[in-house]
Amino acid sequence: MSARVLIAGAGDVGLRVARLLQARGDQVWALRRGVPAGDDGIRWIQGDLTRPETLRSLPANITHIVYLPTPDARDEALYRAVFVDGLRHVLDAVDARALQRLLFVSSSAVYGEHGDAWVDEHTAPAPPGFNGRVLLEAERYAGDNAPSVALRLAGLYGPGRMQLIERLRSGVVRVPRKNVHWANRIHVDDAAAAIVHLLFLPDVSPLYLGVDDTPLPLDVLYDDLARRVHAPLPAEGDAPPGVGSKRLSNARLRASGFVPQWPDAREGYAALLDGEA
Repeated sequence: MSARVLIAGAGDVGLRVARLLQARGDQVWALRRGVPAGDDGIRWIQGDLTRPETLRSLPANITHIVYLPTPDARDEALYRAVFVDGLRHVLDAVDARALQRLLFVSSSAVYGEHGDAWVDEHTAPAPPGFNGRVLLEAERYAGDNAPSVALRLAGLYGPGRMQLIERLRSGVVRVPRKNVHWANRIHVDDAAAAIVHLLFLPDVSPLYLGVDDTPLPLDVLYDDLARRVHAPLPAEGDAPPGVGSKRLSNARLRASGFVPQWPDAREGYAALLDGEA
């Protein structure tokens, strides 16, 4: 029997998830404030997560929810309204008896500074910024109020996410070289595939890290990309603010049977630049 899936926050990643679900034969509803034109097989619902009165038309008997909204601005009140209050509004609007799983898309921003140390699902969160604190609060709300799985994604890259390449070409990028700062990435297609994988995984854990196989020192990644686009190597500079250095492990996700298409961001970016990904 096909699943009845609601995607709450159908942006770039959400649309990739929707297409994977359609390929499985699932029924897919996608909720967003602006409904696109055209018939792509997705059942669109116009609604605002922060306004519960707009969620009254959600379909009955939703079996699975993917919750992955994108706030319009980096504002703490807006983050809480979207991730915490919005999640509550959606769960209030669906039939809890039919819901089999909620997949909450979180972020590695819940972790702080760990230097060269490996970070996994057992590592205590210590969010350095309000975004991580709000996401952690939302994760806990999800765990307390639904059969939920949280997926903490690393930095996304992929089609339409090539700002870093343009910044390298313009020579404005700076990287720390004397002190190693670790970068963690996952291709958007792998992120979408991981979401669908965990949405239906029978023996599932409550928490996973969504990251590729290869954490890289930031200067190693940026130097590789600069060489590929014939840009100058980035000059010495400070580490990105509010993003602690750490090496994220995908061992639990791998052990569940998930295999990333792009295990190393250098290969993924190379394919993007060649028009293959």
